[in-house]
Amino acid sequence: MTPAEALRALHHGPELPLVLPGPWDAASAKVFADAGFPALATPSAGVAASLGYEDGQTPPDEMFAAVARIVRAVDVPVTADVEAGYGLSAKELVGRLADAGAVGCNLEDSDHASGALRDAQEQADWLARVRAEAGDALVINARIDTFLRGVEGVKGVEGVESVEEAVRRGRLYAEAGADCVYPILAPPPLLAELAAGIGLPVNAVVTSGGPSPRELGALGASRVTFGPGLQRQAMTAVAGLAERIRDGLRAEG
Repeated sequence: MTPAEALRALHHGPELPLVLPGPWDAASAKVFADAGFPALATPSAGVAASLGYEDGQTPPDEMFAAVARIVRAVDVPVTADVEAGYGLSAKELVGRLADAGAVGCNLEDSDHASGALRDAQEQADWLARVRAEAGDALVINARIDTFLRGVEGVKGVEGVESVEEAVRRGRLYAEAGADCVYPILAPPPLLAELAAGIGLPVNAVVTSGGPSPRELGALGASRVTFGPGLQRQAMTAVAGLAERIRDGLRAEG
Protein backbone atom coordinates (compact mmCIF):
# COMPACT_ATOMS: atom_id res chain seq x y z
CA MET A 1 0.00 0.00 0.00
CA THR A 2 1.37 3.41 -0.97
CA PRO A 3 1.46 6.27 1.57
CA ALA A 4 -1.43 7.96 -0.25
CA GLU A 5 -3.47 4.76 -0.19
CA ALA A 6 -2.71 4.35 3.51
CA LEU A 7 -3.79 7.93 4.26
CA ARG A 8 -6.98 7.55 2.20
CA ALA A 9 -7.88 4.33 3.98
CA LEU A 10 -7.47 5.95 7.40
CA HIS A 11 -10.42 8.24 6.58
CA HIS A 12 -12.69 5.18 6.61
CA GLY A 13 -11.59 3.44 9.79
CA PRO A 14 -11.29 1.21 11.62
CA GLU A 15 -10.51 3.91 14.19
CA LEU A 16 -12.45 7.12 13.67
CA PRO A 17 -12.13 9.99 13.82
CA LEU A 18 -8.73 10.15 12.16
CA VAL A 19 -6.88 12.70 14.31
CA LEU A 20 -4.14 14.56 12.44
CA PRO A 21 -1.88 16.84 14.50
CA GLY A 22 -0.59 19.91 12.67
CA PRO A 23 3.21 20.21 12.69
CA TRP A 24 4.70 23.56 11.76
CA ASP A 25 8.31 22.42 11.37
CA ALA A 26 10.43 19.28 11.30
CA ALA A 27 10.95 19.18 15.07
CA SER A 28 7.24 19.35 15.90
CA ALA A 29 6.50 16.77 13.20
CA LYS A 30 8.92 14.32 14.79
CA VAL A 31 7.30 14.85 18.20
CA PHE A 32 3.84 14.02 16.84
CA ALA A 33 5.04 11.04 14.81
CA ASP A 34 6.99 9.66 17.78
CA ALA A 35 3.79 9.95 19.84
CA GLY A 36 2.22 7.38 17.53
CA PHE A 37 -0.07 9.40 15.26
CA PRO A 38 -0.50 7.57 11.94
CA ALA A 39 -0.37 10.68 9.74
CA LEU A 40 0.13 14.44 10.00
CA ALA A 41 -1.51 17.51 8.43
CA THR A 42 0.46 20.73 8.09
CA PRO A 43 -1.45 23.97 8.84
CA SER A 44 -0.70 26.87 6.50
CA ALA A 45 -1.14 29.44 9.29
CA GLY A 46 1.13 27.54 11.68
CA VAL A 47 3.84 27.11 9.05
CA ALA A 48 3.48 30.77 8.10
CA ALA A 49 3.98 31.86 11.71
CA SER A 50 7.05 29.65 12.06
CA LEU A 51 8.55 31.33 8.99
CA GLY A 52 7.69 34.87 10.09
CA TYR A 53 4.69 35.49 7.82
CA GLU A 54 1.02 36.27 8.32
CA ASP A 55 -1.43 33.57 7.28
CA GLY A 56 -1.85 33.65 3.52
CA GLN A 57 1.38 35.57 2.94
CA THR A 58 3.92 32.73 2.77
CA PRO A 59 5.77 32.62 -0.58
CA PRO A 60 5.02 29.30 -2.28
CA ASP A 61 8.68 28.28 -2.48
CA GLU A 62 9.04 28.69 1.29
CA MET A 63 5.82 26.79 1.99
CA PHE A 64 6.81 23.81 -0.15
CA ALA A 65 10.31 23.82 1.34
CA ALA A 66 8.81 23.74 4.84
CA VAL A 67 6.55 20.85 3.88
CA ALA A 68 9.54 18.97 2.45
CA ARG A 69 11.46 19.38 5.72
CA ILE A 70 8.48 18.05 7.67
CA VAL A 71 8.12 15.05 5.34
CA ARG A 72 11.83 14.22 5.63
CA ALA A 73 11.61 14.22 9.44
CA VAL A 74 8.96 11.48 9.74
CA ASP A 75 8.00 8.06 8.47
CA VAL A 76 4.22 8.65 8.36
CA PRO A 77 2.12 10.16 5.55
CA VAL A 78 1.94 13.95 5.47
CA THR A 79 -0.85 16.02 3.95
CA ALA A 80 -0.15 19.69 3.32
CA ASP A 81 -2.32 22.77 3.54
CA VAL A 82 -1.46 24.62 0.33
CA GLU A 83 -4.21 27.23 0.68
CA ALA A 84 -5.83 27.94 -2.69
CA GLY A 85 -2.97 26.53 -4.75
CA TYR A 86 -0.89 29.72 -5.12
CA GLY A 87 -2.12 30.32 -8.65
CA LEU A 88 -0.27 27.24 -9.92
CA SER A 89 -1.66 25.07 -12.67
CA ALA A 90 -2.91 21.67 -11.59
CA LYS A 91 0.19 20.06 -13.12
CA GLU A 92 2.53 22.46 -11.34
CA LEU A 93 0.77 22.04 -8.00
CA VAL A 94 0.76 18.25 -8.14
CA GLY A 95 4.42 18.30 -9.14
CA ARG A 96 5.41 20.61 -6.28
CA LEU A 97 3.54 18.46 -3.76
CA ALA A 98 5.19 15.31 -5.11
CA ASP A 99 8.62 16.93 -4.97
CA ALA A 100 7.97 17.86 -1.33
CA GLY A 101 6.85 14.33 -0.55
CA ALA A 102 3.32 15.23 0.53
CA VAL A 103 0.66 12.62 -0.26
CA GLY A 104 -2.34 14.81 0.47
CA CYS A 105 -3.40 18.44 0.35
CA ASN A 106 -6.00 20.94 1.49
CA LEU A 107 -7.36 23.20 -1.24
CA GLU A 108 -9.68 26.01 -0.14
CA ASP A 109 -12.45 27.59 -2.17
CA SER A 110 -12.07 31.24 -1.22
CA ASP A 111 -9.53 33.97 -1.80
CA HIS A 112 -7.38 35.27 1.08
CA ALA A 113 -7.06 38.75 -0.38
CA SER A 114 -10.71 39.43 -1.18
CA GLY A 115 -12.36 37.03 1.23
CA ALA A 116 -14.73 36.00 -1.56
CA LEU A 117 -15.90 32.48 -2.27
CA ARG A 118 -14.82 31.09 -5.62
CA ASP A 119 -17.48 30.02 -8.06
CA ALA A 120 -18.32 26.47 -6.99
CA GLN A 121 -18.26 24.97 -10.49
CA GLU A 122 -14.93 26.64 -11.29
CA GLN A 123 -13.50 25.23 -8.07
CA ALA A 124 -14.86 21.78 -8.90
CA ASP A 125 -13.30 21.96 -12.35
CA TRP A 126 -9.98 22.94 -10.75
CA LEU A 127 -10.18 20.01 -8.32
CA ALA A 128 -10.97 17.66 -11.21
CA ARG A 129 -7.80 18.83 -13.01
CA VAL A 130 -5.76 18.24 -9.85
CA ARG A 131 -7.26 14.75 -9.53
CA ALA A 132 -6.53 13.98 -13.18
CA GLU A 133 -2.90 15.04 -12.78
CA ALA A 134 -2.36 13.21 -9.49
CA GLY A 135 -4.32 10.04 -10.10
CA ASP A 136 -4.57 8.12 -6.84
CA ALA A 137 -1.27 9.49 -5.53
CA LEU A 138 -2.85 12.45 -3.71
CA VAL A 139 -5.55 12.59 -1.03
CA ILE A 140 -7.57 15.76 -1.72
CA ASN A 141 -9.26 17.50 1.19
CA ALA A 142 -11.55 20.11 -0.38
CA ARG A 143 -12.13 23.00 2.00
CA ILE A 144 -15.57 24.61 1.92
CA ASP A 145 -15.56 28.19 3.21
CA THR A 146 -19.27 29.02 3.40
CA PHE A 147 -19.23 29.07 7.21
CA LEU A 148 -16.04 31.13 7.25
CA ARG A 149 -17.00 33.69 4.62
CA GLY A 150 -20.78 33.64 4.67
CA VAL A 151 -22.98 33.27 1.60
CA GLU A 152 -23.91 36.31 -0.47
CA GLY A 153 -22.97 38.59 2.37
CA VAL A 154 -24.84 36.59 5.01
CA LYS A 155 -22.65 36.51 8.12
CA GLY A 156 -24.95 34.42 10.31
CA VAL A 157 -22.87 31.31 9.80
CA GLU A 158 -25.52 28.98 11.17
CA GLY A 159 -27.99 30.21 8.56
CA VAL A 160 -29.71 27.88 6.14
CA GLU A 161 -27.88 29.49 3.23
CA SER A 162 -24.47 28.39 4.52
CA VAL A 163 -25.60 24.80 5.07
CA GLU A 164 -27.29 24.43 1.70
CA GLU A 165 -24.37 26.01 -0.11
CA ALA A 166 -21.88 23.85 1.76
CA VAL A 167 -23.73 20.71 0.68
CA ARG A 168 -24.03 21.93 -2.91
CA ARG A 169 -20.33 22.69 -3.07
CA GLY A 170 -19.38 19.47 -1.33
CA ARG A 171 -21.31 17.37 -3.83
CA LEU A 172 -19.60 19.13 -6.72
CA TYR A 173 -16.21 18.56 -5.14
CA ALA A 174 -17.04 14.90 -4.52
CA GLU A 175 -17.92 14.48 -8.19
CA ALA A 176 -14.61 16.16 -9.07
CA GLY A 177 -12.68 13.51 -7.16
CA ALA A 178 -12.17 14.91 -3.67
CA ASP A 179 -11.53 12.32 -0.96
CA CYS A 180 -12.71 14.44 1.96
CA VAL A 181 -14.41 17.79 2.51
CA TYR A 182 -13.58 20.41 5.10
CA PRO A 183 -16.48 22.78 5.90
CA ILE A 184 -14.26 24.91 8.09
CA LEU A 185 -15.93 26.36 11.20
CA ALA A 186 -19.19 24.50 10.56
CA PRO A 187 -21.13 24.35 13.84
CA PRO A 188 -20.38 20.89 15.29
CA PRO A 189 -24.08 19.87 15.52
CA LEU A 190 -24.25 20.16 11.71
CA LEU A 191 -21.39 17.75 10.97
CA ALA A 192 -23.55 14.63 10.61
CA GLU A 193 -26.00 16.46 8.32
CA LEU A 194 -23.16 17.72 6.16
CA ALA A 195 -21.54 14.28 5.94
CA ALA A 196 -24.83 12.66 4.95
CA GLY A 197 -25.66 15.37 2.43
CA ILE A 198 -22.26 15.38 0.76
CA GLY A 199 -21.41 11.69 0.95
CA LEU A 200 -17.71 12.06 1.82
CA PRO A 201 -15.72 11.97 5.06
CA VAL A 202 -15.92 15.36 6.78
CA ASN A 203 -12.95 17.15 8.34
CA ALA A 204 -13.65 19.21 11.48
CA VAL A 205 -11.25 21.55 13.26
CA VAL A 206 -10.62 21.66 17.00
CA THR A 207 -11.25 25.16 18.34
CA SER A 208 -10.50 26.69 21.72
CA GLY A 209 -13.32 25.80 24.11
CA GLY A 210 -15.01 23.60 21.51
CA PRO A 211 -15.60 19.84 21.39
CA SER A 212 -12.69 17.45 21.75
CA PRO A 213 -11.53 15.32 18.81
CA ARG A 214 -13.49 12.34 20.14
CA GLU A 215 -16.61 14.49 20.58
CA LEU A 216 -16.27 15.84 17.03
CA GLY A 217 -16.10 12.25 15.83
CA ALA A 218 -19.28 11.39 17.69
CA LEU A 219 -20.95 14.38 16.02
CA GLY A 220 -20.07 13.15 12.53
CA ALA A 221 -16.47 14.10 11.74
CA SER A 222 -14.34 11.36 10.17
CA ARG A 223 -11.19 13.48 10.27
CA VAL A 224 -10.08 16.02 12.88
CA THR A 225 -7.37 18.64 12.49
CA PHE A 226 -6.17 21.55 14.60
CA GLY A 227 -5.37 24.39 12.21
CA PRO A 228 -2.67 26.58 13.77
CA GLY A 229 -3.94 25.78 17.28
CA LEU A 230 -1.09 23.49 18.32
CA GLN A 231 1.57 25.91 17.09
CA ARG A 232 -0.09 28.73 19.01
CA GLN A 233 -0.29 26.64 22.18
CA ALA A 234 3.39 25.81 21.82
CA MET A 235 4.27 29.48 21.42
CA THR A 236 2.23 30.31 24.52
CA ALA A 237 4.32 27.76 26.43
CA VAL A 238 7.52 29.28 25.04
CA ALA A 239 6.33 32.74 26.07
CA GLY A 240 5.75 31.47 29.60
CA LEU A 241 9.23 29.94 29.65
CA ALA A 242 10.74 33.22 28.43
CA GLU A 243 8.96 35.14 31.17
CA ARG A 244 10.22 32.75 33.84
CA ILE A 245 13.80 33.07 32.58
CA ARG A 246 13.49 36.86 32.49
CA ASP A 247 11.98 36.99 35.99
CA GLY A 248 14.71 34.70 37.27
CA LEU A 249 17.41 36.96 35.87
CA ARG A 250 15.80 39.99 37.49
CA ALA A 251 15.58 38.19 40.82
CA GLU A 252 19.26 37.24 40.63
CA GLY A 253 20.16 40.81 39.77
